[in-house]
Amino acid sequence: MPRFAPWISVLFWMALIFTASTDSFSAQHTGHFLIPFLLHFFPNLSSQAIDVIHLCVRKGAHLTEYGILGILLWRALPEQKTSPRRADWRRAGLSLLVATCYGATDEYHQSFVPSRGPSVHDVLIDGCGAAIALAIVCLASRRRTYPSGRVPISPAS
Repeated sequence: MPRFAPWISVLFWMALIFTASTDSFSAQHTGHFLIPFLLHFFPNLSSQAIDVIHLCVRKGAHLTEYGILGILLWRALPEQKTSPRRADWRRAGLSLLVATCYGATDEYHQSFVPSRGPSVHDVLIDGCGAAIALAIVCLASRRRTYPSGRVPISPAS
């Protein structure tokens, strides 16, 4: 498989995130779908509860989409030749940096969309989503590298 192939999925996912930052996915538009759905299953929900659920769904989407971006970046970046444990965490750090920077540029993009607005809080949520996903990937990768769960001690550690 060509070395650039994993980057295609990264670029595709970034384009999807960019699309989700348009007016079509603003709170007003997602509410048109989510609120009737909630009221169908929970007809006695208060408007405050609906607002909280709507907010949680939207922020959960940030966590998820940037978690996926972090994993895709981690897969696309080349493995380093140093110790596997350090290489995974370095690659995760770079993936986290790129994902968080993309989150910042995405918020900047939203500043030009009339029904949206930039939010530093959303950039923090984006970074947290990427960090959580990357930590899981690194820990799972470490476990796969050392099935016993014990990591050999080396002078480079």
